[in-house]
Amino acid sequence: MGKLVLYGIDASPPVRACLLTLKALDLPFEYKQVNLLQGEHLSKEYLAKNPQHTVPTLEDDGHFIWDSHAIIAYLVRKYGKDDKLYPKDFLKRAVVDQRLHFESSVVFVGALRNITYPLLFLNETKIPQSKIDNVINVYKLLETFLQNHPYVAGDQLTIADFSLISTISSAVGILEIKESEYPKVSAWIKRMEKLPYYQEANAKGAEMLIGMFKSKNFTIVP
Repeated sequence: MGKLVLYGIDASPPVRACLLTLKALDLPFEYKQVNLLQGEHLSKEYLAKNPQHTVPTLEDDGHFIWDSHAIIAYLVRKYGKDDKLYPKDFLKRAVVDQRLHFESSVVFVGALRNITYPLLFLNETKIPQSKIDNVINVYKLLETFLQNHPYVAGDQLTIADFSLISTISSAVGILEIKESEYPKVSAWIKRMEKLPYYQEANAKGAEMLIGMFKSKNFTIVP
């Protein structure tokens, strides 16, 4: 096994998806913080690793992979003792892949980042209701995904759960998930919180990011 190094920051949902996967697989790795505010991701050294200058980036024995979805699938395929987290069965894998694409486009970019980037980096503290409606739509869809199964892609925990919980546990800092409205989502969150590595790999960073949201004193406007 090569030396694994994860580059990122705790507050980043995609980084936390990778941390959850690494912990679930019980893999030894080095975690190197990248200070985005100081522009470390734009340094010559980091650009040589990832010219897209994003986090997370995974280094595996001198090879570099970025995008959390690519990283977590790679980790299971290469280092997983079995395929439970990313099934080899074509149909089961297709469902996991769909949830990963859903997270990357509809949830992370379409709902969360669409709000948080202007809030955190452009100091736009008035959030249009139309953007909040995108978050509501995500919660409704996730509630549907969970109607007949305990996990987002079926009856067992997969990397799709890691990807989605990292973003959903951050989105609650913008819009609370009420158990009366989203009982299945609420139960799923509680289920994920019981994972022995959840607090270290995800909750800590989510709390950090939510604290950053709250410090902006944002308001929702029509």
